[in-house]
Amino acid sequence: MDIIKTTNELAEILNTKKLSYIYMKDGEVEIELGVEPPQIVYAGYTTASHDTYAPPAERDNQSAPPVQAAEQAGNFVKSPIIGTFYAAPAPDKPPFVKVGDKVEKGQVVCIVESMKLMNEITSEFTGAVAEILAKDGEAVEFDKKLIRIV
Repeated sequence: MDIIKTTNELAEILNTKKLSYIYMKDGEVEIELGVEPPQIVYAGYTTASHDTYAPPAERDNQSAPPVQAAEQAGNFVKSPIIGTFYAAPAPDKPPFVKVGDKVEKGQVVCIVESMKLMNEITSEFTGAVAEILAKDGEAVEFDKKLIRIV
């Protein structure tokens, strides 16, 4: 596979077809392009933007220190997009959830801001918040574990 030609073709498709995201993996070659999906905007919520793209190999080196396997038990709410993690709906509001809170499937647990738009992230699980893995205002990558629910 000619990776440069394929990447250029995918970028052209992305631009001309207004696709929201392209991800491709062929053996050891992995291509990831993206434009964020439709998003929810909250009026009056202003935040600093973060331009934080790093290739997958560099992203892996930026992850948090490894934790014991026993601490990783449970289900994880993961970021569906690249953006900035926010624990609360606005700077002057309480967080959506805290460690120990009970959550239901479909409940909003945080926000990920991307391209100046606020995206409500909901839990896919019912349980208790065991750990909040992202810090408020932290840049997060696609598929980053944000919250652990047991």
